[in-house]
Amino acid sequence: QVQLVESGGGLVQSGGSLELSCASTGRTFSSSCMAWFRQTPGKEREFVGAWRAGSTYYADSVKGRFTISRDIAKNTVYLQMNSLKPEDTAVYYCAAKTATTAVLTTARDYDYWGQGTQVTVSS
Repeated sequence: QVQLVESGGGLVQSGGSLELSCASTGRTFSSSCMAWFRQTPGKEREFVGAWRAGSTYYADSVKGRFTISRDIAKNTVYLQMNSLKPEDTAVYYCAAKTATTAVLTTARDYDYWGQGTQVTVSS
């Protein structure tokens, strides 16, 4: 059974930083695409960024502020968020797509999801 467990969300002031973690259990994801999405009420899940084979990719809205990294030994992916803005407020999800050579930016392409963690940025 594969599980993705997220942690690290919370409340932060505008301009502040947070780091989210996504630990995977049950399977390693060395050949996977790992991604972060976010969602606000009434909207579709939005691509934030992805890690694939040592390379990272970001949505324009977070480029230069967010960084994805991965600790293979811990089977954990991180999302470091700096210079946070109120519009970054959302539930953040990590996702995994196994055995792929592609970087996927659409939520429906992913096989596994974490439970989500709330990030709130106050102005």
